[in-house]
Amino acid sequence: MPADRGRAEGPGGVTPRGSLLPGAIRLLVLALLGLVFLSPYLWMAAASLKPLDEIFRASLALWPENFAGVENYGKVLARVPVAQYLWNGVIVCGGILFFQLLFAVPAGYALAKLRFPGRDIAFGAVMLGLLVPPHVPALPLYVAFSEIGLLNSYAALIAPFAISVFAIFLFRQFFRALPDELLHAARLDGMGEWSIVWRVILPNAWPAATAFGIFSVVAHWNDLFWPLIVVQGHARATPALGVLQFRSEEAGDDFGAMMAAAVLMTLPLVLAFLLAQRRFVEGIATTGLKG
Repeated sequence: MPADRGRAEGPGGVTPRGSLLPGAIRLLVLALLGLVFLSPYLWMAAASLKPLDEIFRASLALWPENFAGVENYGKVLARVPVAQYLWNGVIVCGGILFFQLLFAVPAGYALAKLRFPGRDIAFGAVMLGLLVPPHVPALPLYVAFSEIGLLNSYAALIAPFAISVFAIFLFRQFFRALPDELLHAARLDGMGEWSIVWRVILPNAWPAATAFGIFSVVAHWNDLFWPLIVVQGHARATPALGVLQFRSEEAGDDFGAMMAAAVLMTLPLVLAFLLAQRRFVEGIATTGLKG
């Protein structure tokens, strides 16, 4: 009958036509939102291919009339050591992430699964630490590193961020959702608490670790405030500092080369996110479901 055309038919059933419309609308909305969030990066990539006069035109065109990509990217590769900046970014972000995980995983496990006096007070201190902006301890940290002669070093770039209260909170929320039977089984096998943390808990926490890793690497790869304070010259400069090499008070800003440098400095982050996006979404979806 005509009235039954839109209904499921057969034992397995057929998806009703009406149910396809909400899914299509949802995909369209997500695609538009994705385009909105990507538009600054697309504009930056397009500006890196344009001469200076086309960048500030009132009309918006992604593809340049006069292609200047070779000139802009050539300036970047000739004037600054791009490979050195990227390598410094890898060392700094990798070192920060290593120490953050080293401290946050055991701390999150203790706050989530162990009972000890003052646990709630310790967790309250972690929550209070989330309210402290990184600019507050900048001056005493600078004075301390200056006194011990560690300015312009990897240690000065890594040490202030070795402990992340956000990571402790994130892992604590994730570990609370893990079944206690898993820990009981490990203890019955004779494993100590440290063995449980690194051999049982951490392998089950890779989604949360991947999600936090992306947050951490993006934040410190793009950080300009602290490296600008403790770093001088090219030897320890991070990718964010490399972009500033194309600013000049006398000659003005070379925006074409600056956009080209920004594309080169952010391209590793985009590739890393594309490779880890599945784990990132999984980690965000499974963290914080249990209070």
